[in-house]
Amino acid sequence: MDEQKKIAVIGGGSWATALVKILCNNVSSVNWYMRNEESVAHILKFRHNPKYLQSVEFDLNKINVSTNLVEVIERSELVIIATPSAFLVKLFEDFPEGLMEGKSLYSAVKGIIPEYNAIPARFIHKTFGIPYDSIGIICGPCHAEEVALERLSYLTIACQDEERSEEMADLLSCRYIKTTVSDDLFGTEISAVMKNIYSIASGICSGLGYGDNFQSVLISNAIQEIENLIDEMSPIHRDVKSSAYLGDLLVTAYSKFSRNRTFGFMVGKGYSVKSAQLEMDMIAEGYYAVKSVMEIKNKFQVEMPIVEAVHNILYEKISPVIEMRILTDKLS
Repeated sequence: MDEQKKIAVIGGGSWATALVKILCNNVSSVNWYMRNEESVAHILKFRHNPKYLQSVEFDLNKINVSTNLVEVIERSELVIIATPSAFLVKLFEDFPEGLMEGKSLYSAVKGIIPEYNAIPARFIHKTFGIPYDSIGIICGPCHAEEVALERLSYLTIACQDEERSEEMADLLSCRYIKTTVSDDLFGTEISAVMKNIYSIASGICSGLGYGDNFQSVLISNAIQEIENLIDEMSPIHRDVKSSAYLGDLLVTAYSKFSRNRTFGFMVGKGYSVKSAQLEMDMIAEGYYAVKSVMEIKNKFQVEMPIVEAVHNILYEKISPVIEMRILTDKLS
């Protein structure tokens, strides 16, 4: 493990906060970009993020937190992007050309770029000219809230370059984090996008009063939909029963910490989409993902009734009661 490795974390939310906490176990310093000046000032004074995972206390000798994105990246060899996908285009719209050259980039975004219907790896490749071998993804099954509590959690690092994935896995391993590696960059990232949609579906069903028996059928059908789409988009051998796919889906669909499940639960209880978003004051990535995935699945001609049901509820304003009743006849 290289304690002197220069690492940047881009983002100010819960997942970025959790990653900084994990990395501080293994490296001497982390360069941390946050857009919000008040949050930066709060961390420098009180040593914790005022908005997310407030129980995490930082050693200020180990973090360099700044609102200057260019400086943070200039100082770093490895860059982890942990910004919500809906904000990525704006974040990098005036970014200096060539600044990312020669760096390894890892996505912890867990969403789709709505402007391009693109997974983060493709956005990184197109925006910065970074070859896919230099791009990785950090995915679950893992909730930031349990990382803050130092409960045993697992991360998967996927990259087509095995040496790079092993390097990041080593940097993220600690007493309460176990890591595995994968070469399935596209499959793990697409699955990480889609699990948020199924988490919304799970929340909607829970809000409507469906029980555990139906939820088990819903999620078993969901992993089949994920497998069918990623096999069409990236036809390589993979086992979707492993933790990077099925495990990540399960924790997002069932956990009380899941923002997407909470969002779906509120919609199932009768909230409008807008009122649920305002009430949560947090990003539910699945809301943006379902619109993009609908276009992708139509392009590849894959049957995905759960995705269609969530899309119809969120974007076509069809009653959740009616849409889920229709869905129950399509599942097996």
